[in-house]
Amino acid sequence: MGTLKDATAIAGIGQTPFAKHLPESEKTLACRAILAALDDAGIEPHEVDAFASYTMEETDEVEVAKAIGAGDVTFFAKVGYGGGGSCATVAHLAAAIATGQANVGVAWRSRKRGSGPRPWTNTAAQLPTPAQWTRPYGLLRPADEIAMLTRRYMHEYGATRDHLFNIALACRNRANQNPAAVMYDRPLTREMYMNARWISEPLCLYDNCLETDGALACVVVPAERARDCRRRPVYVHSAAQGLPAQHHGMVNYWNDDPLTGPSWATARQLWKHADFGPDDIAVAQIYDAFTALIPLSLEGYGFCGRGEGAAFTEGGALETRGRLPLNTSGGGLSEAYVHGFNLITEGVRQLRGTSTAQVRGAQTCLVTAGEGVPTSALLLRS
Repeated sequence: MGTLKDATAIAGIGQTPFAKHLPESEKTLACRAILAALDDAGIEPHEVDAFASYTMEETDEVEVAKAIGAGDVTFFAKVGYGGGGSCATVAHLAAAIATGQANVGVAWRSRKRGSGPRPWTNTAAQLPTPAQWTRPYGLLRPADEIAMLTRRYMHEYGATRDHLFNIALACRNRANQNPAAVMYDRPLTREMYMNARWISEPLCLYDNCLETDGALACVVVPAERARDCRRRPVYVHSAAQGLPAQHHGMVNYWNDDPLTGPSWATARQLWKHADFGPDDIAVAQIYDAFTALIPLSLEGYGFCGRGEGAAFTEGGALETRGRLPLNTSGGGLSEAYVHGFNLITEGVRQLRGTSTAQVRGAQTCLVTAGEGVPTSALLLRS
C-alpha cells in the first residue's frame, strides 16, 4: 500500500438516471454508465484494460468488455459483501494500475432493486450459519439485524430518534439540492419522521435506504495520465479493506463488542497510509443504508470518541456548513441506493467543485462502504 498513495486518480464518472423502475436491463444500464464515465474522462473504450465490480453484480466483465468495445483486458476483480465492496472496487483498480498490471480501469455497479424481488422475502430458504440461528426469532432482513444494533446503541449511549432524524434530514436536505436524486423536491420534516411507519423498530421508514434502479461507474488511471484528461483529477490517496477477527457476513452479535464493527479495522489501515487524519477531512460520504450506521462509522473512522457518534450529529453538524458535511448528493437514504457507489461519484464531484451541494474549498473527502459487513474505504484528494 505504500506505493498506492496518489499514484492513481479517478478521471471520469458516469451514471444513469435513478428511479423506482427503469425499463432497461442491468447490462444496458451498466454500459451506459461506463460509457458516460469514459466520455467524462475523454478516454476511448478500446483503451480499457481493467474492470472491477461486486460479486453481487449481475453483469460481468466479459459481457461489458464486448458491449463497450474494450481491448485486451489484463486485470479483473470482484469484491464481496454487497455494499461493503464499493470502495474496494476502486482500491483494486488503483493497486493494479500502480503496479503496472493495467492502464485504464473501470469500476461499476448496476442494480435494479427497485424493480426486482427482495431476496429476504423467501422465509423458507435455507441460510448458512449464523443466519439460520437468528431467522426463526425474527431477524429476517438487514433492517432487522441493524435494528438490534441500534437498540443496543440507544441503550448504552443514550442515542435517541432525534439523533437518527438529524441524519435523515441532512441527507434529504442535500437531495433537495440535487435534481438527479429520487427524493429531489421532497422535503422531510421532524413531524413526518416521527409519525412514519416502523420498518423494524426503532428504525422507521426514513431510517432505511431507498430501493432504486440505476447504474454508476468511474474510470481510474495513472496520476500522470489523469492530469491530461478532460476533467480535474481526483487522486486516490489511501484505500483499505477491513474484516475484523471472528466477524460474520452481516453483523456480529457474538463478540465482546458488537458496536465495534468493520469500520474500526478499515480505519486503522486507511489512516496508517495517509498524510492527513480525520480532522483534515472537508466532506464525508459515509455509507447510509440505515441512519443508525452513521454514528457507528463516525466513531470507527475517528471523528469522535466511542459512544459520541449520536451527539456528533447535533447542531447541524452534518449540514453543508457544519463540522462534517455528509452525503452531499443525498446518499443512499435520499439520492439512490446502488450499493454505495453514488458516494464515490459524489466524492469526486465535491473535489472537482461541481457538486449540487458544494462544500467551499473542499480538497479532501472520506468515502466509506457498508458498516456491519466486511468493508472498505477511500481517502480522496484534489
